[in-house]
Amino acid sequence: MTKTWVRGRVVTSDGVVDDGLAVVADGIIEYAGATDAAAWANPDEGQDRRARETEAVVAPAGGFVLPGLVDIHNHGGGGASFTTADHRSPERAAKHHLRQGTTSTVAGVVTDRPESMVAAVANAADAVEKGLVAGLHVEGPFLASSRCGAQDPRRLRLPDIGLARELLAAGRGHVRVMTLAPELCGAEQVTRLLLEHRVVPAVGHTEAEAGLVRRTLAATREALGRPGLVTHLFNGMPPLHHRAPGPVAGALGAAAAGDAMVELVADGVHLHDETVRTVFDLLGPDRVVLVTDAMAAAGMPDGRYFLGPQEVTVAGGVARVGDAADAPLAGGTAHLLDVVRRCVGAGVALEAAVVASTRSPAAALGLDQPSRGVSGGSRADLVVTDEDLRPVRVMRGGSWVDESS
Repeated sequence: MTKTWVRGRVVTSDGVVDDGLAVVADGIIEYAGATDAAAWANPDEGQDRRARETEAVVAPAGGFVLPGLVDIHNHGGGGASFTTADHRSPERAAKHHLRQGTTSTVAGVVTDRPESMVAAVANAADAVEKGLVAGLHVEGPFLASSRCGAQDPRRLRLPDIGLARELLAAGRGHVRVMTLAPELCGAEQVTRLLLEHRVVPAVGHTEAEAGLVRRTLAATREALGRPGLVTHLFNGMPPLHHRAPGPVAGALGAAAAGDAMVELVADGVHLHDETVRTVFDLLGPDRVVLVTDAMAAAGMPDGRYFLGPQEVTVAGGVARVGDAADAPLAGGTAHLLDVVRRCVGAGVALEAAVVASTRSPAAALGLDQPSRGVSGGSRADLVVTDEDLRPVRVMRGGSWVDESS
């Protein structure tokens, strides 16, 4: 059996092993830990020849070996979008992020005309069945118009159980989460429908008061047996105010009580670094989900792109609806490994940032559970980086990702 040895500073469930080794065979990590403790580290001539048929990959000096990252809020990248009926686009977007270290991507569909959303969801469901993405996130159209952000305000509508059924049917069981504003008329009925289908009704793009947010998230935990989810905390909602606590206070309180997990777009644009560090300090990495909210411009030069039906201008790597400096942000242009690197630079421990970009997002949507780090028995999804946490090589399911694909 051919084995692959990946050596570097390995981030395991027990911390960072400075001279670490991950041994991969048949798509599974057989061993992860200290190199000098590995039974296979120095095979002698008496061992079976097959055990010595190995491929060795060593990270650059000071480089890391991380588990593959999991992004549950992603609308595209590499010039391609998930909100489309073009069957080639989801594959391009998913492969773009895969080459940057995201081995599991949940395809995000944004607000559009009902028929366009249904077609996009069906197209993204095809991508799930091809093994390109891990599930679907439907963000809209049942959102508060006052907090629409980059969502097209012309296409927003009150929660409609008929349309919700259409979207779920188009997703063929692959819709994992739908973001909606719980204060809107009809939201309670749509929420019940989602829970019946084991779909997470994430709280987002909302003006909801704190108590309603807490009750909604607690009800999700009771129904699904895992915490509810808050879509990009702080973004798409009013700021925290001491006399009008609103959704931010409700979300933080629910997460502290174990009833919720909160997404953070920690790219240095959507949130200040100190805000990100404070949330990690308050909640810990098991209640934080790092996401990109990436759109088609991720990994692309400045210019004009689309987020669903909305035209977006990217200048200096920042995406906005329109050309004005204070125009609403329109998704992200970073990759998830960029977000991890930003968090570490802000003072978040690497191990915590890894948990929040692997195990926490998977737990939030009930995806296959990665461990807290590179560990034996896990699927061999690995990211080899340099010492600055920039990608060097990516492995998915035991196979190295072709950089040209």
